[in-house]
Amino acid sequence: MTDDVVTGGGPVADAVAGGPAAPVAGLAVAGPDGGLRCPWALSATEYVAYHDEEWGRPVHGDDALFERLSLEAFQSGLSWITILRRRPGFRAAFAGFGISAVARFTDADRERLLADAGIIRNRAKIDATLANARVLADWSPGELDALIWSHAPDRAGRAAPRTLADVPAVTPESTALSKALKKRGLRFVGPTTAYALMQACGLVDDHLADCVARRRP
Repeated sequence: MTDDVVTGGGPVADAVAGGPAAPVAGLAVAGPDGGLRCPWALSATEYVAYHDEEWGRPVHGDDALFERLSLEAFQSGLSWITILRRRPGFRAAFAGFGISAVARFTDADRERLLADAGIIRNRAKIDATLANARVLADWSPGELDALIWSHAPDRAGRAAPRTLADVPAVTPESTALSKALKKRGLRFVGPTTAYALMQACGLVDDHLADCVARRRP
C-alpha cells in the first residue's frame, strides 16, 4: 500500500485502516526519548513534531480553522502524511489560507492550482476550497470559530482512549458539526472529515491515556 491509498479521517484513521501510520499494536509505544506516544506518531519522521506540538492542541481563529478544514477535505481518500508533507506547498498556493484572499481567487488562480505539483491537484477539492472561502468571506469575524467550537463535547464525559481501537472515526458531535457546516453552504465537510478536524484542532483529545502529549486535567 502506498501512502496515498487510505480513506482519510486523520492519522488515527490511517493507522486503523492499515495505512502508513499503522502501528504494530494499538497501545502507546516508547519513542526515541523513552516517552510513550500514540503509535502513529512514530510511523514517519514528520509525525513526531506534528503529534507532540499540534495534533489535539486547541486551534482558534477563522483563517486557521479554514486551513485545517481545507486540508482535512484534501485528505479525503488519501493519508494524512501525504497532506502534511505538502502543507508548505498548500500554504503557498492558497495565500496562507486567508479566507478573504482565497475568496478573491480568479479563474486564473484556479488554473494555477490545477497545475501546481506542490498540492493535491484534485479539481473537486480545489473548487470546494474556493467555494468555501467565498461562503466564509460573508460571515462575521469569529463566526466560523464559534460554530465549530460550539460542537466540542464535554471533555469530562469522555474517557481517555487506551488503544487506537477506542478512538472513534465519527461521533454524534461530528455528525452535527457536518450538518451545520453543510447547512451554511460549505462543501467536503462530511462527518468523518468533521471528526478529523475536531481531533486536529483540540475539540477532543484523542491522545491515548498513556501518551506524553495528552493534556492532563
